Amino acid sequence: MTVAAPPRPTPVERRARVAVAALFFTNGALFANLLPRFPQIKADLGLGNTAYGLVVVAFPVGAVAAGLAAGAVVRRLGSARAAVLGTLLTATGILGAGLANSVGFLVAVLFLAGALDALVDVAQNAHGLRVQRRYGRSIINSFHALWSGGAVVGGSMAAAAMALGLGRGHHLAISGVVFAGAACFAWWFCLPGIDNEAESERESDGGTEQVRRGPDARIAFVLVALVVIAVAGTVVEDAGNSWATLYLSDSLHAPAALAAQGYVALVAAQFVGRILGDRLVGRFGQRSVARAGGLITAVGMGLALAAPTVPGTILGFAAAGFGVATLVPAAMHEADELPGLKPGSGLTVVSWLMRLGFLLSPPLVGMAADAAGLRVGLLVVPLAGVLVLLFAGVLSNRHN
Repeated sequence: MTVAAPPRPTPVERRARVAVAALFFTNGALFANLLPRFPQIKADLGLGNTAYGLVVVAFPVGAVAAGLAAGAVVRRLGSARAAVLGTLLTATGILGAGLANSVGFLVAVLFLAGALDALVDVAQNAHGLRVQRRYGRSIINSFHALWSGGAVVGGSMAAAAMALGLGRGHHLAISGVVFAGAACFAWWFCLPGIDNEAESERESDGGTEQVRRGPDARIAFVLVALVVIAVAGTVVEDAGNSWATLYLSDSLHAPAALAAQGYVALVAAQFVGRILGDRLVGRFGQRSVARAGGLITAVGMGLALAAPTVPGTILGFAAAGFGVATLVPAAMHEADELPGLKPGSGLTVVSWLMRLGFLLSPPLVGMAADAAGLRVGLLVVPLAGVLVLLFAGVLSNRHN
């Protein structure tokens, strides 16, 4: 028996792959330009740590609120159009957050930006999976790596803007125009036609869709464990998003430009981990890679918090970013393969519930910071690594 090699991608498909990569890159870069500005916004509005945590949670609240509606919008507009339109509106919302002169306005625009980001996330992943089906092999991890690369560029742009003394309004207007323009340009090279190719292929594969059956209790346990793994990844990401710059600047007294490097280090290491992820999983399996990542996260950030220094903390965030790089793709893939569920059901549940990490983490860390200091609040990062070690057994040890 011979296995047919995947077809060689056509020029249209190659251009579409570059276009989707650009959409992921711009999505990562846009919000990353705002994150290092949060300490300045917090100080300008006179927010305490708990209030700050409750304010920034407006972004994931918006994402959770819009998460289930995003699929309907994508089906109506098409994945490429929805991704580009969402990017344009997200850039506007981020600019509004940078210019906010009241807590209420800041909460409103962060909520809006979060809702739009959820739309972009669903749309760009849908189009990326459509391109992947045309390629006949896995390429989705490379798109997520480009998202991390965009976040590195965006965070570095913010650090440079602060070092040059550029105001938030001018800085975020420039980044918004650049990346929204890049998304519009990418739109011309996305795949034409409809987005429901996957459903047509499933229906033609044997004529009927088979629903695999398994023990309900076991399925429920595995699904919960996968949500925990995905949430662990998002909690660590949020620690870099919301607290890395603040911890380095306020607790460790790092200069503003240097304080931004905590977030940059996390997403840069995450980028490297995602670039290497497919190769590592192919050699060692999802379970082993996840457990190694959990250990790296727990030990790396644990040591950084135990002996706090600016260089050590930046390295700790880098270790955490590398450790969680493959967790969300692994949880999504495993959920989509669960027996006993219709195709896509497990993926939908994990994708939506993992946003709870972004929703619950900021206020919990903020309350812990007000009660015992931000250093204690950031213990959520090594705790996330420990949870991965405990639950990674539900992951398979086969190639992604």
